[in-house]
Amino acid sequence: MAEQSWQQVSWFEVDEHQDGQRIDNYLFSRLKGVPKSRIYRLIREGEVRVNKGRVKAETRLKTGDQIRVAPIRRITADEQVQVKVGDELAQSLVNRIVFEDEGLIVLDKPAGIAVHGGSGVAFGVIEALRQALGKPYLELVHRIDRDTSGLLMISKKRSTLKLLQDYLRTGKIRKTYQALVKGNVLLDSQMIDAPLLRYELANGERRVRVSKEGKPSQTLWQVAERFKQATLVNASPLTGRTHQIRVHGLFIGHPLVGDDKYGHDVLWQGTPARRLCLHAAQLEIPGYSIIKAELPADIKNLIQQLRF
Repeated sequence: MAEQSWQQVSWFEVDEHQDGQRIDNYLFSRLKGVPKSRIYRLIREGEVRVNKGRVKAETRLKTGDQIRVAPIRRITADEQVQVKVGDELAQSLVNRIVFEDEGLIVLDKPAGIAVHGGSGVAFGVIEALRQALGKPYLELVHRIDRDTSGLLMISKKRSTLKLLQDYLRTGKIRKTYQALVKGNVLLDSQMIDAPLLRYELANGERRVRVSKEGKPSQTLWQVAERFKQATLVNASPLTGRTHQIRVHGLFIGHPLVGDDKYGHDVLWQGTPARRLCLHAAQLEIPGYSIIKAELPADIKNLIQQLRF
């Protein structure tokens, strides 16, 4: 870590030139010497407040916003050692790149690896790719859960990052997930329209529930295949809320197979799933051809067993 210390409460005020900037990008440029993974952790743990309220990494700032950052303890010599991602793992992720041009990488992320380090995770996809490709500027365009597999967008240029995040914010990018859910979904197609509210458990873990006090949230569900005790659906979130597909599935009585947070108490008599059965399968981005990623082998095998 650089010599500059952030061991006292830090205050910042957003000026007109920073209006519309994401809070994570704002802090990257202000908290010199603080690793990005550490900044993300500060945000997740509520150590960063904007106008006294908690924020998410993607929160957009407005002129005049008051930002408070809690004291950041000095990093010890041991902690300063850069995490070295194993070459084999790093190269395996490079081999999972399904699209690349001058500004964008799309990776078929395996389940079980976080998209970035922090909160007890030494490293994630972004750190591994920076190391493997030798490109210090690679930034996540969006995030998917650690236990979710599938398409992840990573920018190679700031202009691409801004463009694609603008597309996401205005709903111009359509993401389609494949989800294996418990029970037989009766309707071939349905729009789940239920507001979602984030909250915390007593241990500080964040969860989401349907609540009239939540933010508007819509997910289009379309049945792809039905089985005796499960259904494969194509789910397109029209809004980008945390755990949206998972909570909407629980809301209509069809939680996802392998979900240990939402609906795990709903009876499942099939082969136990080793992880959340959710896969980011398709991206439709203006100006790009449709990008797809096949279901991974573990979900395919589970589906094959359900057919008999």
